[in-house]
Order: sequence, then structure tokens, then C-alpha cells
Amino acid sequence: MNHPRHRRTWTSPLRVARAPRWERQTPTWREARPAVIAEALGRAAARPWGNWYVVGSSREVGAQDRPYGRTVAGTEVVLWRSRDGALHAGPGECPHLGAPLRDSRVVCGTLLCHWHGLALDGGPFAGWEPYPVHDDGVLVWVRLDLAGGGTPLERPVVPARPAPDHAVDAVCTTVGRCEPEDVVANRLDPWHGSWFHPYAFVGLRVAATPEDGEDDSFAVDVSFRVAGRLVVPVRAVFTAPGPRTVVMRITDGEGAGSVVETHATPLTVPGAADPRTAVVEAVVAASGRRGFALARAAAPALRPLMRRTAGRLWRDDLAYAERRWSLRSTGRFPG
Repeated sequence: MNHPRHRRTWTSPLRVARAPRWERQTPTWREARPAVIAEALGRAAARPWGNWYVVGSSREVGAQDRPYGRTVAGTEVVLWRSRDGALHAGPGECPHLGAPLRDSRVVCGTLLCHWHGLALDGGPFAGWEPYPVHDDGVLVWVRLDLAGGGTPLERPVVPARPAPDHAVDAVCTTVGRCEPEDVVANRLDPWHGSWFHPYAFVGLRVAATPEDGEDDSFAVDVSFRVAGRLVVPVRAVFTAPGPRTVVMRITDGEGAGSVVETHATPLTVPGAADPRTAVVEAVVAASGRRGFALARAAAPALRPLMRRTAGRLWRDDLAYAERRWSLRSTGRFPG
């Protein structure tokens, strides 16, 4: 007797949503209590972080014959790779006469100062001491114990991510006039999503807050707008594993397991009158669909689109963070 074959029925991740007009959305200001956000921010600030700062994308840092330079917490840092791909980091000033090493060149894995040709191979030399550095495959971290002032950790606290061979990642960096806590506070306020980003989110509802459980997270039911009325509904959970990091993880719906990591790296010293913070956001997307292999193959073409989407959201969210810093710095912060 012949048995019919059981075939997996393909289902589209897209749904049709009739979103209300912007002004007819349900107000969320009563739920977005300042005390809830402030308490979550305080708990995040108290978590160990080991003086590790995210400096940029693993794919971009030291990928060419030029070093990568960034100022972190007022400290000039230079990074480059040796011939075997190993990453090196250290002070951005040449130990000879202070030349900016970010403008120098890397030759056969050695950093050559462009002022007088002093060569650095990544080891200590003439008072130049390397910084601990970590490449997690998506982001590069550097440990600055003097700037951080906390108890050092051997490795940074890297959030769990989908396996690299089953994911597509992209990193977007934007800079704002605020401090890291203002960036983290923005991410710990999920209630603003549909109001502040109506082009991206539909029907956002905060389903749980840290007050509802013991995992110190915010759970959100939301639909990501694709085009017109076409959306992708998911449940996302926000956590803050450290004082300058917020992770959004999709726990249900299309792309379950995907993460968006937001890292706030101070560029200026703490308490600067004109602070600057770099928002380094890593999107690590995964899917159990068989067709996702095509997305991985097309990753070089997808990454600019992913960065563009993240950049648009952060143009808005940095306005939020900058406004928050402006109010704090003048003693007018509400709540």
C-alpha cells in the first residue's frame, strides 16, 4: 500500500497588519515609568565588565595594511593584525616622539611609524605597552584598566550568539553627543518603539518587565514593518549584561535566536563637558528556514542594507539619548 509523502508546507514569515494611524495608537507613557528604567539601568551599571570596551567590527579592524585607530575613554588606541591574522592593540602615540600611529602603515604584520620608521611588532618596546585585546569573530574589544578603573577580567562578557556558520552579521557604528548611560537608557525603554519609529515597528506591546520575574528582562511583542502593511511578528527580549551593553534576542517568531547587540563606547573621558559616545551595534541574524543558506551566501550584499537599517534607527535614538544627556547635564531630567 502506498503512503502519501509528508511534505513540509512552506509558510511565509510575512503577515498583513492594519496598523492604526500614528496619533490613534494606544499611549504608552503610563507604562514607561521612569523608575523602572532607572532601576534597570542601575542594575546594569553594577554588573562586572572587566574594563573591556568594544572598538569596532572584527571584519574591519586591521583588515588592510593600515592600522585602526580610535580614542576610547580619552585614550588613544591603535590596533592592527600580524601576518597570521593575530590582533594587536596598544597606545596610539608612538613612544619616540608621539606620532599618531593610526596614520602609520602595517608592513608584513609590523606597525611602522610614518614619522621615523619605528617598528612595533605588538610586544613591549621603549615604554610602549600593549593592551589586552579580544576578537570574538564579530566585534573587537580592548581592555583599558587605567581608564576603566574596575577589576580586570581575562575576557569580555560576550553575549551568546547564533553559530557563525548559520548566521549573517553586520556592524553599524554611529556617534552621539551623550554618555553611555544615555544610550543604554534608550534601549531599556522599549515603550517608545511604535511611537518614535513608526516606519519600523507596528503594534509594539511590552509583555513583561523586570518587575514581573527574576531574569531582569523586558519582553516585547512587536511586528517589524517590511513594506506597507506587510510585517513580521516576533517576541523579543531585552537584557543588559553589562553597564554599556543591551542585547535584544528574538525568542519567538521568524529569526528566533537572532540577536542585536548595542554597545555604548565612551570616546571622551568620564564627566567630559562635551561627551561623545560611539554606538557599536552588531546584528547577528539567523533562521531555521532552508532558504536562509541563500542569505548567508549573499551576506556581502546584505550587510550594507543591514547597516543602513540600523543607522536609520540610531539617527532617531541618538536624538533621544542626546536629549536625555542635555537634560541631565543641566539638572532638568524628569522623574
